Amino acid sequence: MRRRRAMAPPCWWRSRLREGGFRLTGPREAILQILSKVPAHPSAEEIFFLVKQLYPQVGLATVYRTLALLVNMGLIHKLDFGEGKARYELVQGPAAKEHHHHLLCIRCGKVIDCGEFGEKEREFLNKVEAPLSEKYNFQITNHSIQFYGICKECREKEG
Repeated sequence: MRRRRAMAPPCWWRSRLREGGFRLTGPREAILQILSKVPAHPSAEEIFFLVKQLYPQVGLATVYRTLALLVNMGLIHKLDFGEGKARYELVQGPAAKEHHHHLLCIRCGKVIDCGEFGEKEREFLNKVEAPLSEKYNFQITNHSIQFYGICKECREKEG
């Protein structure tokens, strides 16, 4: 049975994989397509079920290996929101979001991307990063910040 191909990927996926010495397989293409279209931060299992619709023969182990490869290549981020499973989001390309942080509701699990940084936020981050980098002689290349609390909807339900 012939595999169904997802939509043609933007050329940057193909070139990035080729530069890393990898082919663009059907499951890799499907995972990248899913991450470029799904607004949430899907888990490996959620990605697996979506890929399985296109490639019924694909196993969960293949999805995990592919996600690890894409993380190592810097194409996607692996996120830990403290719920016992990793979540993923696209890092590069036209569908990727600008650098952002996350607000996590401890009641319903909602994740809000927070990326509209003003001058005060940028100054704060620079004031934190520069001394850390200097103190530990560590070149910071990226960071991730997560804020935990209760979303508006959950607060309204509580009355």
